[in-house]
Amino acid sequence: MLSLLTATTFDDIFKSSFLEKTSSFSLTDSLIGMVAAFFLGLFIYYVYKKTFNGVIYSHSFNISLMVMTLTTALVIMGISQNVLLSLGMVGALSIVRFRTPIKDPMDLIFLFWSVAVGILCGAGFIPLVVTGSLIIGIVIILFQNKIIVENPYLLIVKFGEEVTNKEIEKILSDSSQKYMLKSKTILHDEETEVTYEVRMRNNDAQLVSAISKVAGVSSSVMLSYDGNFTA
Repeated sequence: MLSLLTATTFDDIFKSSFLEKTSSFSLTDSLIGMVAAFFLGLFIYYVYKKTFNGVIYSHSFNISLMVMTLTTALVIMGISQNVLLSLGMVGALSIVRFRTPIKDPMDLIFLFWSVAVGILCGAGFIPLVVTGSLIIGIVIILFQNKIIVENPYLLIVKFGEEVTNKEIEKILSDSSQKYMLKSKTILHDEETEVTYEVRMRNNDAQLVSAISKVAGVSSSVMLSYDGNFTA
């Protein structure tokens, strides 16, 4: 009985888990998943470039969306065959901290879209991810480019006398569709700074010029506000 328990064969000596994983690896499935992730990442790249409405377009961020899709698909392919490896990967990724600030909520949507596409491509759900990505892309293009949202302006005026404030509000009432006082600050040199949220009717340049000509106004600045300040 002891000899049967301790007996080893030649195959047991050269038995390798690495060779077992290599033999179970499917090159065809992996190539299909990576190619699908590449083209879908390229589609995300195109949609982001065509629908970007922020202040400064970042080409490197757009490239990272496509690379993130490929990387996520690669990780999912690696951990899908091994439960222990998946737990170890979760533990390893949990210590990573991404501190790049995301100013536009749409950037966060694109990041989540890229990760979701990579996961589904790595898991082999190619028809699902293609259909879902086409629907998401059409929705983003439709709402970002076709539907026009009127963004308000912020009007910042500095003046010296309280009487000037009434003249400014009269001009706003005549020239703007709607206005609202957001803040009022009394400065040390007896100047007053007011900030209005203004909804314009036609040309905003005429409003700034008219306010600048009011006696007592030292400065008049109008900013377009859409989540970012643009002078």
